[in-house]
Amino acid sequence: MVNIPLNRKRMRSLLLCKSQSCGLIGSLVLKRGFTHQDTGLHYDRYLREVIDFLEKDQHFREKLHNTDMEDIKQGKLAKELDFVSHHVRTKLDELKRQEVSRLRALIKAKQDIEGGKDMMMDHQALLKQFEYLNHNNPHTFEVEDLDRLIKSATNDLENYDKERHEEFKRYEMMKEHERREHLKTLDEDGRKKEEEHHEELKKKHADHPKVNHPGSQDQLKEVWEEADGLDPEDFDPKTFFSLHDTNGDGYFDEQELESLFTKELEKVYDPANEEDDMVEMEEERLRMREHVMNEVDTNKDRLVSLDEFLIATKKKEFLEPESWETLEQNQAYTEEEMREFEEHLAREEKDLNQKTLDLQKQKEELERQQEQLNAQKLELQQQSRYICYNSICFSWVLFVQHVT
Repeated sequence: MVNIPLNRKRMRSLLLCKSQSCGLIGSLVLKRGFTHQDTGLHYDRYLREVIDFLEKDQHFREKLHNTDMEDIKQGKLAKELDFVSHHVRTKLDELKRQEVSRLRALIKAKQDIEGGKDMMMDHQALLKQFEYLNHNNPHTFEVEDLDRLIKSATNDLENYDKERHEEFKRYEMMKEHERREHLKTLDEDGRKKEEEHHEELKKKHADHPKVNHPGSQDQLKEVWEEADGLDPEDFDPKTFFSLHDTNGDGYFDEQELESLFTKELEKVYDPANEEDDMVEMEEERLRMREHVMNEVDTNKDRLVSLDEFLIATKKKEFLEPESWETLEQNQAYTEEEMREFEEHLAREEKDLNQKTLDLQKQKEELERQQEQLNAQKLELQQQSRYICYNSICFSWVLFVQHVT
């Protein structure tokens, strides 16, 4: 993320925010600037381009800076679209036409893949793909389009962190499942050695220096000393905030917060070690960021202001924090969840095997039909030759009779 007009860097936390407070996201998409990181939305490119063009209009940019969050959420900022320059409106119209064409092409491709059986398609699901724009007017970008875009970004991104946690849980269960399946392929001696090696790796991973409570005085002082090269006895929260507010916008966004945890994560994870999983490191980073946001971000806008930060540094949790439990102390799944996961995999494997069997039968049936066709073709060719031969013979007899 870079420091560019409208604090685009701060948009990363807003677009990637997926917690209960993310109802603010749609408005913050515009209020806080934009990011170059892919949001994962199927209309990501459209969203980026709309924001980029709106930023180029001086009137809209000024309104953006002077409009509060509640007004944006109520759609008041979207109404300012009527006052942007003709050039920007023309570009937005063009973007919308291109986006509508893109969606229509995707839907047609889906219909073609399904053999043109459009009557069997879920039309509600198809219409839902258009929710972020007014598809009834495919030609011009209007106030309703901007309002829809803001609300759609809100709805589509609000569960992102939750989904990331679920993906991590599935990753951990799949890793354990594959380990268990591998054990089944070994003899008793091999299984014993593999289990011993597994336990050894777990112990090595757990044998790391104490991890400071994220966002605590001890944790920030360590950054102050080791990353900033300053005397921990001279720790000053306001100076610390200025040093790590890397784009100088007066807020810690999610990326700036996560960068503060690097020293703590390095105590636990090393990419060169067999026992350390970098996917787990990113989950730990996410847990740390969520924890600090929950403790410090009092207005739930997914940003930590200087005032919020300074207030937090006076709390008991900052000065005398509890110990921080890392991932190895908090298994991502229960044994019941693991059992259900493996049952689900078994069902999927069974279904896949059945489909494979059905396809094999279809192949065999097609081959049998082809053999029949080939046999019929050969028989017809033989009959044709016989008829031709008889015809020639008959013609020869008639010819001889005629001559004689």
